Amino acid sequence: MKYLIDFIALALLYAFAFFPRWRKKGRDRLLVNTLMYAYLSCVLYFTLMPVLCALPYLLDHPYTPMNLVPFIDVSLGRGDYLRQIALNILMTVPFGFLYPLTRGGKAKCGQTVLLCLLMSLGIELLQPLLSGGRSSDITDLITNGTGGLLGYGLFALFRPVTDRILGFLRKNETP
Repeated sequence: MKYLIDFIALALLYAFAFFPRWRKKGRDRLLVNTLMYAYLSCVLYFTLMPVLCALPYLLDHPYTPMNLVPFIDVSLGRGDYLRQIALNILMTVPFGFLYPLTRGGKAKCGQTVLLCLLMSLGIELLQPLLSGGRSSDITDLITNGTGGLLGYGLFALFRPVTDRILGFLRKNETP
């Protein structure tokens, strides 16, 4: 039920704020922006949700500061660190691919990776507040930035394909 409230809020935000604005910009913009919105909603689900139900209890538990020792789990052999690294990289590959598309292909690599890192930092700083048992880690920032960089590389590699698909959507737009 807690997650349902967040998903209803996200759906209403999309339906009444974003969809009408993006639809006016054409099917290509609507597709790209909707994909980015769906992706960011999934990131919220896996990293921060439930959010709205957690707000009243935001300060009810101690804040655990971020671990600032990079790859400490790797060096100490703790837990399933390889899985965590892979998942953190995979989580932000779509951001690196989709963000430049939301900017009409004009976003630079550095800008894309910086925004990916800022998104990751925001998540890492909010996780201990919203979900009392979760902690934040500098390794997550590094691996998320790596994922954003890989995603941008995929965007650059597949740009001719995405330009053709989006051009087709623009060309077949009904006035």
